[in-house]
Amino acid sequence: MNLDELNKVAQAMVAPGKGILAADESSGTIKKRFDAIGVESTEDNRRDYREMMFRTAEAMKNNISGVILYDETIWQKAKDGTPLVELIKKAGSIPGIKVDEGTQPLPNCPGELITVGLDKLAGRLTKYYEQGARFAKWRGVIDIGPGKPSYTCVSANAHALARYAALCQQAQIVPIVEPEVLMDGDHNIDTCYQVTEWVLKETFQQLYYQKVALEGIVLKPNMAIAGKKSAKQASVQEVAEKTVRMLKNCVPGAVPGIAFLSGGQSDEDATAHLDAMNKIGNLPWHLTFSYGRALQAAPQKAWSGKAGNVGAAQSAFAHRAKMNGLASLGQWKADLEKKAA
Repeated sequence: MNLDELNKVAQAMVAPGKGILAADESSGTIKKRFDAIGVESTEDNRRDYREMMFRTAEAMKNNISGVILYDETIWQKAKDGTPLVELIKKAGSIPGIKVDEGTQPLPNCPGELITVGLDKLAGRLTKYYEQGARFAKWRGVIDIGPGKPSYTCVSANAHALARYAALCQQAQIVPIVEPEVLMDGDHNIDTCYQVTEWVLKETFQQLYYQKVALEGIVLKPNMAIAGKKSAKQASVQEVAEKTVRMLKNCVPGAVPGIAFLSGGQSDEDATAHLDAMNKIGNLPWHLTFSYGRALQAAPQKAWSGKAGNVGAAQSAFAHRAKMNGLASLGQWKADLEKKAA
């Protein structure tokens, strides 16, 4: 393992003004997104849609540091025969790959899940590296509800994340460590804070046990945020202050950067929260974004599967990327959204 090289990639992934495009939707998830815009989820349509984003020069060069790909996409070629990985590299962005194989029910823990895919991961990572991937992603899912999460669920997912991270570093690939506490319930922000703090502390404990070098990872956590069904939603400022406090309590300064997931927030909320955290300032790590839906919902709608809409969709993508790029510097303002609209 060359830690200097891993650190260089990790630093580039969280470079000021840039963040990560999560374009690693599984076949099932992208089908749901395409159904919503009336597009059939075929291999060609999925490729055309993603190629459109990777060819949005303004966004890719200025605001997108890396792209998380799905297994199908990393091997695909653009319409003109150029490998999609090469399009990403030419735009000055880093190709990455989602390597987990989804979730399964966790034995003896009703309603809880464990992420699978560690078997044969070492061999898969070697092939992905040869194909151009320089970072990877693995997501552990933690749900809040009556009797949830259990200690079993938190520790099993943290252990799996750490095992994955160690295998990545051995393959000279930067692991994005993503323990996601879901915002689906009716819990308030303080419950989310407590559970996320527990999950993060357990995750870093396990990373230590697996001898993972923190200088060569990027953390992808959820923000401290109330559940979607909670009667009391926190203000932007409260989310920012509590998330920063929580991270300072849990995340060692050796970690180069933290790239948040949007986790079901609206586009503008995800941007506003990130911006407010960066405005707090004086942080030991770079704070940026690793958004999927919060970058893609607008371009997807604009595109709607029609070749004639590519320009409009690329403008929508470039705008969201720029807004989040500004938020990663603490320079976003709500009226910039109105101007673009």
